[in-house]
Amino acid sequence: MALLALNRLISIRRERRRRRNKARKGGSITKSVRRKYSPCQQDDDSQGGKMMTNSGITLPEDIWSYILSLMPMRDAARAACLSRAILRSWRCHPNLTFNEDALGLNDNACETDFTSKVDHILKNHSGIGVKRFKLSVNCKLDNCDYVDSWLQFAITPGIEEITVMLSGNKPQFNFPCSLFSDKIAYSIRCLELGNCAFHPTIELGPLRNLKRLHLSCVRISGDELACLLSNSFVLEQLELKYCKKIVSLKMPCVLQRLNCLNVLECKRVQVIESKAPNLSSFSFSGNKVKLSLVESSQVKNLYMCSSNIICYARSDLPSIVPNVETLAVASHCEMVDTPMLPTKLLYLKHLTISLFAWTFSRAYDYFSLVSFFDASPLLEVFVLDIYQESMEHESIFESSSHLRQMPEYHHEHLKSVTISGFAPRRAWSS
Repeated sequence: MALLALNRLISIRRERRRRRNKARKGGSITKSVRRKYSPCQQDDDSQGGKMMTNSGITLPEDIWSYILSLMPMRDAARAACLSRAILRSWRCHPNLTFNEDALGLNDNACETDFTSKVDHILKNHSGIGVKRFKLSVNCKLDNCDYVDSWLQFAITPGIEEITVMLSGNKPQFNFPCSLFSDKIAYSIRCLELGNCAFHPTIELGPLRNLKRLHLSCVRISGDELACLLSNSFVLEQLELKYCKKIVSLKMPCVLQRLNCLNVLECKRVQVIESKAPNLSSFSFSGNKVKLSLVESSQVKNLYMCSSNIICYARSDLPSIVPNVETLAVASHCEMVDTPMLPTKLLYLKHLTISLFAWTFSRAYDYFSLVSFFDASPLLEVFVLDIYQESMEHESIFESSSHLRQMPEYHHEHLKSVTISGFAPRRAWSS
């Protein structure tokens, strides 16, 4: 309803401009037109400032504020040009998003272009009622004082989402934890940081409503992260990407609501241990780690990418994630064939295996992958993706004898088998 009112206002204003332009071309504005569009109808704010009348549309101020909150910041700024009433609501816009697209900048924009536009917008904002502050900078900022001042302006009690994604190979900006007063720490629900340093301490206090934490290329130690997690009681999603200082990652049991954990390319991580009882989705890529999810036995979805991960998945995962239903493993180097073992993945329904490399050893036996069929009595979907530039395995056209066959297991649940990158090699065709 409110959006319809705004659209009506916009169309009325367009019609008004069209009539005025037409009248000017005719020499003057007629009396009838003057009466129809009298100044008192063009923009009228009620005495109390609570109701706004715009070209026959009367809406409470909080309704106009709500309308603008549903619009992207750039569109809301344009709408603010329609009347003083809407402009006043714009000055309390709750969603501040600063990136090249929102600011109307091209890919070649420099630091000065970006900072001047952000400064201009914030100078015209009241600083009241900010719920979401999102800053994404592709150009390199030589002076990080700008970011400090923007955060000090925007991070106020009631803010719910903070995103600061900077550019640069080396983190230069140190995110100011001192801004997190008790009231601010209480309201934050989402925190996303990229290419900066972040050093939370015990003095930070609990982030009682933090549900989503994403850190990418952030300089933070394992102890500092542990300190933060121990006070984030309702955290639901944690994603760490390229955080090179973390060696040991431990999810404490206080994370009762944590259901999604992504640890991607954190090269120095050696140990991942989770005691979060309701963890259901886990993704990992990087060097081989010591993984302990025994107390997170509810993991249903698992993705792992590492060298020799195929063999590891068959030998170790049945005891680590006994209830997994969807498993995706990707490897760029397999030195050992997949073993036949008595352990089972009793609930596995969807299995994706990806092998990608220039070439695999001629000794590697692709037929050993049937071990997963033997271990997965409920398997419904099997996907095998092969990406290799050079093949060293024996062609079946050279000798089609001695092709091996899998024993007659009954896979009545199997519905779909997809193999891509297939070539007529004996180890595969068997």
